[in-house]
Amino acid sequence: MAKRAWVSEAIQKIEADFNRSADTHLLKLEFPVLKGIDIYLKDESTHPTGSLKHRLARSLFLYALCNGWIDRDTTIIEASSGSTAVSEAYFARILGLPFIAVMPATTSPEKIAQIVFQGGKIHLVDDPSRVYSESTRLSVETGGHFMDQFTYAERATDWRGNNNIAESVFQQMNQEKHSVPSWFVCGAGTGGTSATIGRFARYQKLDTQVCVVDPENSVFYDYFQSGDSEITLNTASRIEGIGRPRVEPSFICGVIDRVMRVPDAASIATMRFLEELTGKRFGGSTGTNVWGSFMLAIEMIQREECGSIVTLICDPGDRYLATYYNDVWLAQKGIDITSDLEKLRAFKISGKLV
Repeated sequence: MAKRAWVSEAIQKIEADFNRSADTHLLKLEFPVLKGIDIYLKDESTHPTGSLKHRLARSLFLYALCNGWIDRDTTIIEASSGSTAVSEAYFARILGLPFIAVMPATTSPEKIAQIVFQGGKIHLVDDPSRVYSESTRLSVETGGHFMDQFTYAERATDWRGNNNIAESVFQQMNQEKHSVPSWFVCGAGTGGTSATIGRFARYQKLDTQVCVVDPENSVFYDYFQSGDSEITLNTASRIEGIGRPRVEPSFICGVIDRVMRVPDAASIATMRFLEELTGKRFGGSTGTNVWGSFMLAIEMIQREECGSIVTLICDPGDRYLATYYNDVWLAQKGIDITSDLEKLRAFKISGKLV
């Protein structure tokens, strides 16, 4: 009973933290040239840990607690490219539990600093594909629990409601002109967000379609086209937080209507373009989301359709000052955003992205 009492107290602490938090804003992107098409950005960067992954981390902790996987002395271990680890370190600190993030060595130093700030420890691996095996090894070595977001993301979230991101978006869209979005656009890391949105839309009998935008060096686009779940890559996505070298268990293909491949240069150019539009800096995955949203808007205009598109601001740009906002870093990586940035500036005037 002592363990049950601790678990009850831990759940209460997480729920209290949630109760103290307001919902994130849904921002309308003012883009007059896209006549008849409204684009909205769900700003998940305003969570206490600064990203969309705050929701996932909360759900993963509650799932693990209710499954009896975590006790008062459990070391929490996660394989992550950064944002999930930041959020899980936050919840581990609330519960007084040790936390270890197993991360690719290429993870931005800003994210690493935030994990350490939350009291977490860092375990870097040179080969990104080893984050899974190293996490498993560390969980055995410490007697801890490997959260494994890539397996449990789609099942830890209650997709039917309980203030998940889907319920929040559709409630906030209720008073808008096109209240039921034509498209919801998101990247996929675990696949948990696309699964939640797709399931919720079907459960509520809504016509909203889900488009996953996939960066370079990721398998999700090819998997969606071929159905081959054994596809793997030897390289990692350069857009942190989305794109995977293997098909993750949480990526539920059946609830997705379309997957669009987005070049890395286009993703980074769009995040820079958003700063010009809004005066705020966002991360690379937000750039991927918005580029995909622009492409869908153009297609809708060509078909003479009206409607709304909703996508996500995943995290703030201050996590990427040394990378995506650093022209020297881009040059070292061979990424030239000049052409795409010029296209976007012209698109603002013409409504054509060519």
